[in-house]
Amino acid sequence: MDKKTILVTGSNGLLGQKIVNQLKEREDIYLIATSKGENRRLVQDFNYESLDITSAKEVKEILTKHKPNVVINTAAMTNVDACEDHQEECWDINVNAVDYLLKSCINNDSHLIHLSTDFVFDGENGPYIETDKPNPLSYYAKSKLASEELIEQSGYEKTAVARTIIVFGTGDKLSRGNLIFWAKGALEKQSPINVVDDQYRAPTLAEDLAKGCIAIANKEAKGIYHLSGPETMSILEIVERIGKHYNLSTECVTPIKTATLNQTAARPPRTGFIIDKAKRELDYNPMTLEESLEFLDNQK
Repeated sequence: MDKKTILVTGSNGLLGQKIVNQLKEREDIYLIATSKGENRRLVQDFNYESLDITSAKEVKEILTKHKPNVVINTAAMTNVDACEDHQEECWDINVNAVDYLLKSCINNDSHLIHLSTDFVFDGENGPYIETDKPNPLSYYAKSKLASEELIEQSGYEKTAVARTIIVFGTGDKLSRGNLIFWAKGALEKQSPINVVDDQYRAPTLAEDLAKGCIAIANKEAKGIYHLSGPETMSILEIVERIGKHYNLSTECVTPIKTATLNQTAARPPRTGFIIDKAKRELDYNPMTLEESLEFLDNQK
C-alpha cells in the first residue's frame, strides 16, 4: 500500500493537535508533525520536526526532505489585537510564511491546505458562502485575505483554503484558551463577566474542523471551503447555552455592546458560514454547540 505523506504545521496548536490525533493511527498515512521549537504534546507517539515557517530556508529544507503529498498549514498569528499592534510580525507569519510554503509545495508537487478565517468578511451580511466578496476590517483579517490571494494568484491548482470560526476544544499545553472554557469557568465560579450581544459567530469544535481538513486532503479537493459549526448565534447566546447545558446560572453575565470594549482591532458584527458546499463535497457534518459540549464532557 502506497502511503500518503502529510505534513502538518502548527502541530502544537489546538487544530494541529486534533489533525495529528486523527492521522497518526492511520496506516495509509505517513505523518510529519511540525511546530516552532519543541514538541509540546504530552504523548509523543508520532514523527515530529521543529519548523519555523517564517524561515524560507527551514521551510525549503523540511519540505524537500520529506516531499509531502499534502501540507496542512494551521500555523498563524491569530490574536486579532496583537496583530494590530505588531503588524510586521503578523505579516511575516500570516503572509510571508505562506509564500514560502506555497513555493515549496509547488517545487515538490504537494497539495497545500491553508487555514483562514471568517474575519476576511466585514460582517454586514453574514452568514457567508465561499463566493461572497471579502472586506477585511482588521490587520489580522487583511493578512489572512492576503495569504488567500497569494495562493489564488499563484495559479497553482493543488491548493485549498479552509475558512473557519471560533475554534474550541481541549489540548495539551495550549498557549491560548478558548471562549467556551473561559465562559464555563466564569459561570462555575459565578464571576461577573461582560459578554457582547452584538457579535454573531458559529463556534466550531476543533475535532470537526480537523475532520474537514482531512477530508480536503483525502479527496484532493481544491478551492475555498467554509468549515464551521452549523449554528450562528451571538456571543451572549453561546454563553447562555453553555450555562443551560451545565445547569449554571447566568446571572453573573452582563450583556454589553462591542463599542464599549474599545478594542484595538475592529471585529465584524455578524459572520457565520453557510456550509452547504462542505457538506455536499466533503461529507462535513459538524456538531451543534450542545453536541460539542457533550462530546467534550465524555472525553474526560
